[in-house]
Amino acid sequence: MEPTMNDTRTTTHAIATVVVTRSEAKPYDESSHPALFEIALTETFTGDVEAESEVRALQARRADGSASMVSMQRVRGTLSGRRGSFVLQGSEIIQNGRIEAAWFVVPGSGTGDLSGLHGEGGFEGEFGKSSDATLDYGFT
Repeated sequence: MEPTMNDTRTTTHAIATVVVTRSEAKPYDESSHPALFEIALTETFTGDVEAESEVRALQARRADGSASMVSMQRVRGTLSGRRGSFVLQGSEIIQNGRIEAAWFVVPGSGTGDLSGLHGEGGFEGEFGKSSDATLDYGFT
């Protein structure tokens, strides 16, 4: 369940391009559909977020190629010039060659200059291609 952003907080809108630089999928239950996979990804962010991220996801892949995933990733780098790291929790849907992702900053996960970070965002685009992502964020 995503935390609800408090309307009294000031938020900033960040935009970054996300590119998957490494992807590895390991099946762990293919006994019936949907088949279940563990996914390991490395992503790079450029733009308002300049960072690299290691992603771990669990995926349910259906016979038609569509899939649902849940993910956790630690993003290390800068957000609008502030250096540190934070964790994103995500939910992704893959259908008809497209991916739609929504994520939020795990409360208390910000380090360094990103301590107190809160926010939510996501991206959508062609699966396996770079995508423009957003993060609406603030600090407590």
